[in-house]
Amino acid sequence: MKFATNSVHAGRKPDPVTGAVTTPIYQTSTFVFDDYNKPKEHDYSRTSNPTRSALENALAKLEGGNEGFAFSSGMSAISTTLHLLESGDHVIACNDLYGGTYRLFSEILTKFGIEFTFIKLNDEETIRNAIKPNTKLIWAETPSNPLLNITDLDLISSISKEHNIISVADNTFATPYFLKPIEHGIDLVVHSTTKYLNGHSDVIGGAVITTTPQLAEDIHFLLNGLGTNAAPFDSWLVLRGIKTLPIRMKQHYKTATAVSKFLTDHPNVGNVYYPGLDTHPGHDIAKKQMNGFGGVVSFDLKTDVKSFLNNLKVFSLAESLGGADSLVEHAASMSHASMIEEARKKAGISDELIRLSIGLEDEDDLIEDLSNALMG
Repeated sequence: MKFATNSVHAGRKPDPVTGAVTTPIYQTSTFVFDDYNKPKEHDYSRTSNPTRSALENALAKLEGGNEGFAFSSGMSAISTTLHLLESGDHVIACNDLYGGTYRLFSEILTKFGIEFTFIKLNDEETIRNAIKPNTKLIWAETPSNPLLNITDLDLISSISKEHNIISVADNTFATPYFLKPIEHGIDLVVHSTTKYLNGHSDVIGGAVITTTPQLAEDIHFLLNGLGTNAAPFDSWLVLRGIKTLPIRMKQHYKTATAVSKFLTDHPNVGNVYYPGLDTHPGHDIAKKQMNGFGGVVSFDLKTDVKSFLNNLKVFSLAESLGGADSLVEHAASMSHASMIEEARKKAGISDELIRLSIGLEDEDDLIEDLSNALMG
């Protein structure tokens, strides 16, 4: 079945008791055993839950993985994935990744003896030179947050397999509607389901999709052992959101394209970062591996940041993305404030960088709002 059909039906089946079309919220911690040493399919909701299982099956189907796992947040999904490693292991990660991920990697996991190298993942020689004997994982975001850099996933997976390294792609920005990293050989796909998969700014969640029975076994062991699982109601909210994912992503993409073109021609705007633009350095790779370029647009502002943000009326000043409401943020002081200034500058995240999450409002209204704010 095609993507839109899977978005509605994958992971779901009518409730066997009532026939309800919508997956019920199994708001329970505990399930009765059939007999001594004979649990049913579910025995305790940290380990598994029917509502969460429906979401996990849907995620696996949409991404083309063998199994999916739902977590309490994007960061819990990332933290659990990194527990695949041991003290002394080395990770190569893109240097303009989400600020919370950077904080986890650079300030928390380093205390447990895991080593990180942050580089731009856009050059084969640079990637190969970063590999060490103890390198066990390569972490990519594509498009990246907040500069929308594009990583060639075929290249990453090829290098990873050559050196027996686990490859991970954070697919939050693109979603499986526009990009399926597993089709390019990536081992693990990670999501903040808070964003586009939920799509309504009313839940916090995360996901990991695996590609082998061993990775699935390892991730579930860690999820259960660490207690990083998603709750039933949160799982239900994401499952509900996925039903409209194709429709929403088409609109996000259409409006983001128009906004990026408007910004490119504006005198008070510097560089515009959107992979759908021909001028974007990763445009050709994005065009090769993606079916669309998403709903996030970033740009360098030539006018006063505070004045611009305060003059916006439709865009709300907030840190998240992927919902129906259009949001604006100043990356250096908001989503990436946890990155030290030196790391931000090295990654190219300037104090003038603005990130837009294009929502579902009318295209003309959003452009008018930006125009008014840019003119002060």
